[in-house]
Amino acid sequence: MAEPETAERDPEAVSRFVERFAAQLVEAGLPRMPARVFSALLASDDGALTSAELGGQLKISPAAVSGAVRYLSQVHMLSREREPGSRRERYRVHGDQWYQALTNREAIIKRWEAALREGVSSLGRETPAGRRLAETLAFFEFIERDVAEMMERWQAHRRRLFG
Repeated sequence: MAEPETAERDPEAVSRFVERFAAQLVEAGLPRMPARVFSALLASDDGALTSAELGGQLKISPAAVSGAVRYLSQVHMLSREREPGSRRERYRVHGDQWYQALTNREAIIKRWEAALREGVSSLGRETPAGRRLAETLAFFEFIERDVAEMMERWQAHRRRLFG
């Protein structure tokens, strides 16, 4: 396998991958511009690019980059870092971004569960809406248990694969 410094990359192939993967993320619910920015970062050799680099590669405005980065930061899919000796920021994805994103979703699921419990109580467990909310709550509780165990298994598996 070639070292990252010497690997030749076809810019057209990279662009096709970025757009195809971004389309998949959009289908899964991610907004279009954050999906494109995330895909570009994921496809970059060091996992980090500046706003200008993202804008140039994706042919988008600085405002579009800014909005996408803001969204991706809020959902913990990238981090910001300062370039040493510069005021410019670089945006970085990490090897564990999927783990972090899913871990953050757990907190959201817990909030949903609390709201659903309140809804079941307010609507009455025996009403059609109350039963529907109770089933939704049971689903999230079931998933939450399995996700926590799966995340522990992933960490062990990741250490075995990547050190």
